[in-house]
Amino acid sequence: MFVISTENFSVWKKKQILKGGDNKSLSLLIDLLGGLSTKELSLLKIKSEKNLRLKLDLDSLEYFWDKHLSTFTPIQYLSGFSYWRDLKLEVSNKVLIPRPETELIIEIVSEIFKNKEEQITYVDLGTGSGAIGIALALSNPRWNGVATDIDKNAIEIASRNFANNSNQSNLKFYCGNWWDPLFNFKGEIDLAIANPPYIPQDNYEGLPIEVKNFEPKNALLGGEEGLDHINEIVKYAHLYLKDNGWLLIENHFDQGDRVKQLFFENRFTSVKVLKDFSGIGRFTIGRYQEIIS
Repeated sequence: MFVISTENFSVWKKKQILKGGDNKSLSLLIDLLGGLSTKELSLLKIKSEKNLRLKLDLDSLEYFWDKHLSTFTPIQYLSGFSYWRDLKLEVSNKVLIPRPETELIIEIVSEIFKNKEEQITYVDLGTGSGAIGIALALSNPRWNGVATDIDKNAIEIASRNFANNSNQSNLKFYCGNWWDPLFNFKGEIDLAIANPPYIPQDNYEGLPIEVKNFEPKNALLGGEEGLDHINEIVKYAHLYLKDNGWLLIENHFDQGDRVKQLFFENRFTSVKVLKDFSGIGRFTIGRYQEIIS
């Protein structure tokens, strides 16, 4: 630990902001690398503490801040961690940085399955850092969760994140493409969730530098129209979902109507496109129904 006077820290912080960037990003860096949370930072303005403790000295923090400003490397990748809901998750350039809008998935699922005593089996397809699967496992200890990802590095990161955030055992991890590792779960899944690559080719070329240059392309690019992976997930969902099982997919801001139609074409009912914090149709949800002859 490094002991820094509050006065010196305040002068240093103002100096960093004058270089560029924004307060939110600098506060995140101070939190993830320096060990001083945003809440503690705000309390400094109220309390008259003379000294504070940091995990890194100011020169080291400045080095990382300069690197962020000069290369546009996300703070999360510089530190190796990201916050999502109430989780602190390990991340690397092998997985996407979990987004705030994706947090709504947990709220949507809670609205569908209000009976917390109900035992269900759910799958988090393309788990990445494990954010969705882990949050559901922690919120619902009676549920049995399965998480898949095509990248073994992502599976290793997600497994560590579950172990570091919980002592539970109700979430298992499998490496493979979408449904492929789930042969033993055919017809047994109550809920499937996917936040797949859905960025169209033309949109991908115009992504911000901090996204395009650092986050894994295979977790972002969804083909020419952005629907390649969504098509595959919806097409084969009937093999794995129970009758009346739910499928929830996060999609691009302008894909809601097309994804909704895709659900209808594959025997889903109660199909809705739900909005995110910005009022954008971000999530498509539906309930699979078997054809009774």
